[in-house]
Amino acid sequence: MRIAPLAVALALTLAVASPLHAQQAERTASKPFLIDDTRARLTAPLPDAARLARFDAFVQAVQQQFQVPGVAVAIVKDGRVVMERGYGVRELGKPAKVDAHTLFAIASNTKAFTAAALNMLQDDGRLKTTDRVIDHLPWFRMSDPYVTHEMRIRDLLAHRSGLSLGAGDLLYWPTTTYTTREVAERLKDVPLTGGFREQYAYDNILFGVAQLVIEQASGMPYRQFLQARIWQPLGMTETRYNSDDLKPGDNVAVGNALYDFKDLRPVPSPTSWRNVSGAGGIYSSVHDLAKWMNLQLAGGEIPGGGKRLFSQARQREMWTMLTPIPVGKPAVPELAPAVPNFSGYAQGWFLSDYAGHRLVWHTGGWPGQVSRLTLLPDARVGIVVLTSAEVGAAFNAITYEALDMMLGKDGHDWLRAYAAAQAKAQGNADADWQKHVAARDAASTPSLPLAKYAGTYRDPWYGDVNIRQGKNGLEMQFSKTAQLLGDLQHWQHDTFIVRWRDRSLNADAFASFSLDPDGRIRELRMQPVSPLTDFSFDFQDLRLVPVVAASAGH
Repeated sequence: MRIAPLAVALALTLAVASPLHAQQAERTASKPFLIDDTRARLTAPLPDAARLARFDAFVQAVQQQFQVPGVAVAIVKDGRVVMERGYGVRELGKPAKVDAHTLFAIASNTKAFTAAALNMLQDDGRLKTTDRVIDHLPWFRMSDPYVTHEMRIRDLLAHRSGLSLGAGDLLYWPTTTYTTREVAERLKDVPLTGGFREQYAYDNILFGVAQLVIEQASGMPYRQFLQARIWQPLGMTETRYNSDDLKPGDNVAVGNALYDFKDLRPVPSPTSWRNVSGAGGIYSSVHDLAKWMNLQLAGGEIPGGGKRLFSQARQREMWTMLTPIPVGKPAVPELAPAVPNFSGYAQGWFLSDYAGHRLVWHTGGWPGQVSRLTLLPDARVGIVVLTSAEVGAAFNAITYEALDMMLGKDGHDWLRAYAAAQAKAQGNADADWQKHVAARDAASTPSLPLAKYAGTYRDPWYGDVNIRQGKNGLEMQFSKTAQLLGDLQHWQHDTFIVRWRDRSLNADAFASFSLDPDGRIRELRMQPVSPLTDFSFDFQDLRLVPVVAASAGH
């Protein structure tokens, strides 16, 4: 098989955190940082030209190792920009270069903006993050009445609701025609598989609910709130609400994927999370995100300007752990130095540590683009890495090399470490596929004529999935997701493999039909073929029933 797309971006991060030579840029002065920290301040000197040149060479080596056409990096310290620059090209096969002003999809790094917006509204007296969600959105429902009643606003930001990993993501990933309100309303039918506030399980869908709370409490669209309350005061003129807001002439990186996990090519037109933008819609540049990092490191005050966007009290709450995350073993021994002493999730931020320093960080995964933003509050350092390929190993290697550079450390080969982790993930996927091949009864045939499998199947939370006869046999179409159109190829017995026609998705899935005693189709279940498929393709959560059978039961 092949190398993981978006799943690796998170998996290679959580493997150690368990649940991821150009001229120096202009430096701008700031006021002293405002976050109290009793630990010793960083005394390592800023990297000199020779150290920055070594870093540049490292980034270029990462690009070559992991096939990443474009990278942008910004590093800040003490309110100043240490460096901000681009590497490689904006679009594969074209000469335009990435620079510090190139826009990338920052995906789930958006979550920190959503958390900040809610905390700003608490400063305004419009809400409290301990308020019940139903006090602001009376129509809000989870699948369990107790959870509905007890869900607090800060629970929306902490991945502890009882939803499974990525639950409900197919409502907007890939792009669907549901509205933000419709996605949130369908939560009542998304099953809870864990206890409320019992354990960590990453989700996106509740950040869409958080977006609706912001709109209700502020009285303005979320796009307008971000623009007026955060981006305009910070001077973030290179930041867009989502891909729908990209303007002609914008300096934008084009994402790339390994089609069928092997051939690097640009992905189709940008995905849009127009219906759950609060979870991951934003596009931005490292130039703008340097300003965002300096705001965070200054405790909510705009460096040099004296204006405060949120209070120190709200900053502390956003960085206070709500959901512990077990610390696992490193994916490979080479990553042992990155294993933290603690790990958890706060409000839109992961928390862990490295080399005696607290880390506040997040990653983002998007079709063709993945990223990581990392803060060291006690060292007053921020690092953001944006990339135009689906390889989390790349942004992690660059991030840890940058951390070592800023901490005055040397001696660890992060490129080799993450290459080993990636190779192991690839090997595990290959072995998993061979198990499927070994278990297959290739001589078996379907129980029914192929025409009998055609029809409309309905899932309680997603809606309808249609199977029909096409030119080349059976094909599957998700009714709300144009991109999920694929051909069914018989695998064994009553199981088929859906091969999506958009080969950049890397999300082929088994589709297994179960029959009742009379030979009628009772249910259709799905699951990704490869463990490397991004978790947002949550096919395994679907409970698809033929519409005729469902209607007959009423």
